[in-house]
Amino acid sequence: QVHLVESGGGLVQTGESLTLSCVASESIFRYDLMAWFRQAPGKQRELVAEVNRNGQTTYRASVQGRFTISRDNAKNILELQMTKVKREDTAVYSCAAGQYFGHDRIPEYNHWGQGTQVTVSS
Repeated sequence: QVHLVESGGGLVQTGESLTLSCVASESIFRYDLMAWFRQAPGKQRELVAEVNRNGQTTYRASVQGRFTISRDNAKNILELQMTKVKREDTAVYSCAAGQYFGHDRIPEYNHWGQGTQVTVSS
């Protein structure tokens, strides 16, 4: 089972940039999907961005144009470049690995890292 370890979180000011990294213990090429999720206090976990094996990306609307997800299948690293951060970006960010399942290719994430805290102050 793959082990995912995030790093790069911290305290930043509104409008600044931050890059999160997730290192996998084995090849991530085997996973259809790699993604970043986040969970703010008192809120449900939400998908921030995901990238498939071919590099195609999707983002939630609130981060579109500010965040960039990338995966390096050779180095087994997933990154999230965060720019122009806002207070509402404050959350624990976790990386995840997953697959498409079934005829409808429904994404399912079943490997998770422990998370890294990102706090944005004004």
